[in-house]
Amino acid sequence: MDLVGDLLARDRRTRDTALGTPDGRERTYHDLITNGYKAANVLRYLGVRGGATVAVDPTPGFHTTLAFLGAAAVGAPVRFDPEAGIEAGDRVVLAPVATAADLDPAPGTNLAAFGGSPERADTTHWEQELWSENPGTPPSEVGPADAAIVGPNREFSHRELCSLAAAAVEEARLNEGTRVVLRRPFSDPPAVAAGLVAPLSVGGTAVLASPRADGEADDDADEPRGDVAVAPADVAVPEPRCVDPASLASAAE
Repeated sequence: MDLVGDLLARDRRTRDTALGTPDGRERTYHDLITNGYKAANVLRYLGVRGGATVAVDPTPGFHTTLAFLGAAAVGAPVRFDPEAGIEAGDRVVLAPVATAADLDPAPGTNLAAFGGSPERADTTHWEQELWSENPGTPPSEVGPADAAIVGPNREFSHRELCSLAAAAVEEARLNEGTRVVLRRPFSDPPAVAAGLVAPLSVGGTAVLASPRADGEADDDADEPRGDVAVAPADVAVPEPRCVDPASLASAAE
């Protein structure tokens, strides 16, 4: 797999669980992929084309995951920093409704909000557009060398993210019966590769937990969980294995 958008292939739409979110809900591969198409088409409606950057809130969740996958499908790199996206004049900025209310987009930047109906008329209601959008496969021309994430220090291409994901699959022996719990924000690209792209690439389940602050200790020091933790489907926390995204990134350099 050389493209993040390959995760949305139509033949992968099964009833197996693909995603768990911090609110306790689970989505199947059918739900995730179908809504990923819709997210891609909402972004296209808002003017996103290949190479146009989309700024997205970094908190792991259903809508931020859809925005990332949808942007990848149309060849748009994602910056997981809405305020920086406003300053950079990114084509679309997507944030929670409370955050979006305080953002002042420049001309040419479309602001979208999720988590409720925005008060300002110039802000797109993300969920409303998503649920009404066509679930058809969006047209795109994306190459492995194209940027997928604009990180705080550098860009990560589709090939790099997929390579990091493949390394995580091999190191942690991930398969379709594996749960991977991600406890890092999406602003950490290697963690996105190991904690989201990797399990989805093999038909496993990515479980998005509330991110921990840098340096925050586990609740129980005798049972460390890790920022990217791995367990068979029938094992509850604490998970028995961990993946270190930073080590994967260092090994790939």
